[in-house]
Amino acid sequence: MNDFTIIRKNLFRKKMRAILLIFSIMIAFLIFGVLGAFYSAWTAGTSSAADNRLVTVNRINFTVSMPFAYWGRVQGVEGVTGVSHASWFGGYYQEPANFVQTFAVDPESWLGVYSELTMPDEQRAAFFNTRDCLLVGNDLAAQYGWSLGERIPLLSNIWQKQDGSASWDFEICGLFDAEDETIPTNYAMFHYDYYNEALAFNRDNIGWMVLTTADASQNDRIMREIDALFANSPAETETSTEAAFNEAFAAQFGNIALILLFVVGAAFMTILMIVGTTMVMAINERTKEIGVMKTLGFPAPRIFRMVLIESILLSLVGGLLGLGLAALAVTGSAEAMAAFLPGFSMPSLVLGLGLALAIALGFITGIIPAINAQRVTIVTALGKL
Repeated sequence: MNDFTIIRKNLFRKKMRAILLIFSIMIAFLIFGVLGAFYSAWTAGTSSAADNRLVTVNRINFTVSMPFAYWGRVQGVEGVTGVSHASWFGGYYQEPANFVQTFAVDPESWLGVYSELTMPDEQRAAFFNTRDCLLVGNDLAAQYGWSLGERIPLLSNIWQKQDGSASWDFEICGLFDAEDETIPTNYAMFHYDYYNEALAFNRDNIGWMVLTTADASQNDRIMREIDALFANSPAETETSTEAAFNEAFAAQFGNIALILLFVVGAAFMTILMIVGTTMVMAINERTKEIGVMKTLGFPAPRIFRMVLIESILLSLVGGLLGLGLAALAVTGSAEAMAAFLPGFSMPSLVLGLGLALAIALGFITGIIPAINAQRVTIVTALGKL
């Protein structure tokens, strides 16, 4: 009988206990996999940010607007290759619950700065030339069943027209996608001029500026020069890299990373105590058997190895089942989550890290029982017969 057969038989000698342990480990890794996929999608904006792209906002807060004239002044900074601007519109479709993430932008400069956004040439031209055009991301269009050429109203709880209406009418003249699936396409854009001319208040203001630089090594200098342009003005600015801006924006919703760490950490600590205690008990139950094995010539290092492999194998079975279920759950819900969390998928990094954690968990929970088994003496073990 080879070692693996002995390990397998020992592992499932008490089937109900083994099944419950595997189930517990599976749940922990199911939680780890799903939350890992969520965190990966949540932070995708930071990881996919361009190194040479900067964002300028009002120093008070990115929700406070800046004068439109700032746009022209930033274009003259040495090393800046492109500048665009955007204003938050928000809005909803038909019912307040149907939230639509919408921005008023300068079409040509915006698509120049965000060159990774793709669409057919005729739709790009339509966006540039149609004043009431709404350029819609594919994920958003899928969410509401919108199609090219359809006219829709978007209503706003913030922005009203000069005629007192809060309904803004648009024609969907373009649908955009992205070169990378992690880049969100769950929002829409329309002409700033169309928006600004109809506004009842806050006209000739913009929300933020996005600019590209000739070389990322010039970013620090350019950020300082831009902010110096508007120092001591009524609307001072703060310029940062796109990655830093996205990270700060995500932080408005709380420290997601810390929350996930607590949830996953609590699950793993619980499983660690359960599996570790159970393994110690299982080895204590087999003290006499270990004594018999040593009598038959099994060396202590071999017994140590067999017990440790048993623990790692137990953890791997539960871990792989949990990660597999997590992958199925994430894949099955990816389409439904696309409009809210684009790029929601199971990254290979999460699977790899999960596999490493499963091995580590098995090692940690098995090392003490393996040492105890190795130290069992024949006299002590057989004395319990």
